[in-house]
Amino acid sequence: MQILHLLGHAFDDLIARIRAINQRYRTPRIRMSPAVRLSLLVLRVYLLILVVLLGYRFVTLVVH
Repeated sequence: MQILHLLGHAFDDLIARIRAINQRYRTPRIRMSPAVRLSLLVLRVYLLILVVLLGYRFVTLVVH
């Protein structure tokens, strides 16, 4: 029981640190041009497509 309590406390501390970092960098410090925003959006979509294809490939390998 003691170990589970310690692990839970460590996990809560880790989550608090991550939330503090996210809060600090919530607002960007630099201005992005529309071209940069578009490029980042395209990159995000590309990465999502890659993840979907990787998942599809994994499922097809497991099924067969």
